[in-house]
Amino acid sequence: MNEFFNLATDAQGISHLSLNRPERMNTMSPPFFPALRDAVRGLHDAGRTRALVISSTGKHFSAGMALDTFATDDAMLDTRSARSRLSFQDSLRRLMDCFTALDEARFPVLGAIQGGCIGGALDLAAVCDMRYCTADAFFCVQEINIGMAADLGVLQRLQHLMPAGLARELAYTGERLGAERALACGLVNAVLPDADALLAHVMGLARSIADKSPLAVATSKLALNHARDHGTAAALAQMSLLQSAVFDTAEMGQAISAWKSKRPAEFAPLNPVANL
Repeated sequence: MNEFFNLATDAQGISHLSLNRPERMNTMSPPFFPALRDAVRGLHDAGRTRALVISSTGKHFSAGMALDTFATDDAMLDTRSARSRLSFQDSLRRLMDCFTALDEARFPVLGAIQGGCIGGALDLAAVCDMRYCTADAFFCVQEINIGMAADLGVLQRLQHLMPAGLARELAYTGERLGAERALACGLVNAVLPDADALLAHVMGLARSIADKSPLAVATSKLALNHARDHGTAAALAQMSLLQSAVFDTAEMGQAISAWKSKRPAEFAPLNPVANL
């Protein structure tokens, strides 16, 4: 465990990662990112997780990167010379990769967001498969308000989640997007009255996903992600290769039998990934 979040996986394969620094508005400092990456990739490699819920504690989901991070003499932020700028690029790519781990995970990631989802927290929310929020939630590309462009993926992902013009408005102005408008534009799937109702709703959805074949769910995520990033022809070509690699009539037989008899199916977890 670490100072930033708690992580547990139940018997059904639902993993729950809860940000646990409410006294600091769940802000992120540099060690947060590799901790998140390693936790998510650990779940990916183990194969037991069928859905991951990311939630938070306290009034706000997260206020993003702790501002004191930018006031340090950390070598990672040094851009005073050509050599330091070259290193900065590599450091930034590694930070980006910490959120990309969620995109590459073999299971869906569901974000449960209450209160403020600000700056780097919106980068985290944007990489989730689905987002749900409380009625008092708001979303903000805070980086523009402190004199920088957001750089951990929100500018690249937000335009796939809402109208491009609205994504640009948020990116250029730093204004808050409230819960109802977030629902109307498709950034979130549902708005719940409070944090308890939110977590109950999202956990229910996670259980529904966990009831399905993890092989079929993982395949669907691979196909959806590829289609998002490629044209239709390339995505269809990838689907033909992907389906030929994972098509499993025994898995389908289990699902069909369970569906007909109106009972839960018992699917084997995914195989672990070799630790190389």
